[in-house]
Amino acid sequence: MASVEENWQTKSSSIGERTKFVFNKELMSDVKFIVPVSSDKCEIESKVIPAHKFVLAISSPVFYAMFYGPMADSRDSIELPDCEYESLLEFLRFLYSDEVQLTGSNVMRVLYLAKKYLVPSLADKCCEFLRDNLEPSNVFSILPHAEKFEDKELENRCWEVIELKTAEAVTSDDFVTVEGSLLKSVVKRDWLNIKEVELFKAVDHWAKNKCEEEGLAPDGHVKRRIIGEETLNEIRFPSMSQKEFASFVIDSSILNTQEICDMVKHYNQVLTSPLPFAQSSRLGVAKRCRRFTHFKQPTKHGGPWSYPSGSQDSLCLQVNKSISLLGVQHFGCEGGEYIVSTEISDARSGASLVKISGTYSCEKDIDHPYYGFDVLFNSRVNLEPGNLYRISSSIKGPRSWYGVKGKIFFETAGVGFTVSNSDASTNGTKTTIGQFPGFIFH
Repeated sequence: MASVEENWQTKSSSIGERTKFVFNKELMSDVKFIVPVSSDKCEIESKVIPAHKFVLAISSPVFYAMFYGPMADSRDSIELPDCEYESLLEFLRFLYSDEVQLTGSNVMRVLYLAKKYLVPSLADKCCEFLRDNLEPSNVFSILPHAEKFEDKELENRCWEVIELKTAEAVTSDDFVTVEGSLLKSVVKRDWLNIKEVELFKAVDHWAKNKCEEEGLAPDGHVKRRIIGEETLNEIRFPSMSQKEFASFVIDSSILNTQEICDMVKHYNQVLTSPLPFAQSSRLGVAKRCRRFTHFKQPTKHGGPWSYPSGSQDSLCLQVNKSISLLGVQHFGCEGGEYIVSTEISDARSGASLVKISGTYSCEKDIDHPYYGFDVLFNSRVNLEPGNLYRISSSIKGPRSWYGVKGKIFFETAGVGFTVSNSDASTNGTKTTIGQFPGFIFH
């Protein structure tokens, strides 16, 4: 046994500090957990974690029953093959100290242990961590666990991310690993922010991956069987353009000859029988409103729009109909990369409605000559008529394009937008000039 500092008890002012001191120590330990750990050689080895039955039992009813119940386990060493060393260590750290060091790689296993041993306070911390770190890149690894553990709040947040950032979510590495039932749930949803042809490409990629896993040739018949008829019929082929259908769907060989002929007739408006596919467009395809009619770019010798440290671009916004604001477009420059923190708040009360930070790379706008990037929120921001909202962004990066001759009132898809100057704008953005070329909304 390793040497222990003399009179260590007197140097700890609380019971919490004293239990924290004996965490993962042989000192007074009366049980040991043997758990697997992966080695550098890709071999499974075992490690031992010493523990104290009393500390575990006062934190978990499962451990209490295990050590002090009628069928108490009297063994000194207990193997836990369904655990992993690092995750069990974090789980036990919480029982000893109310502290836990969660990461993206351990949170799922720690959550599993918290649920298994009935430690709801730790499960809540894990779910909070997942909600705070939920991204399109990991949403399909988190959603199945949220469903398994019946965490409705986390499950709803996952679906919100999928609906808002569908294109990013379905092109993530995790999407191709989802079960067929989850794929069907995705394809059936009305609120997806993606072009239908891009969704079809993602489904086709998913099917090819499943073929590879099963050692099957990825021909059209096999992919169709793996996708399933119910899921396939939920893909809204009629909402694709004829060029998209001809360029991508036909080449996938998933549809049969009759279905392709029916789609050709549909495009030429001579189809007499109903199509088996859902025909309505997705409700979640985002709309964009634009507030500038003219744009200027940075010159070789500099010029606006620059971003000195501590500056902020801000604008106030009102709408005449209820909308969900999904994000804000920003100006940038060709090849530019920007670190941005964007916040939407109630202009009158100052209450923050959403805040998001990240690093963004620029692309050329599809319809206009400028370069820019979208800051998309992880949750919808509901804007109501009659309320005044403030949009503010702190930006770090190179000089960017900017807009001039901005409109104070503009209308898109039947929604009227009115902008006004914000006292929080310290970088020159106003109704007629500056940042925020467009708003993205449902």
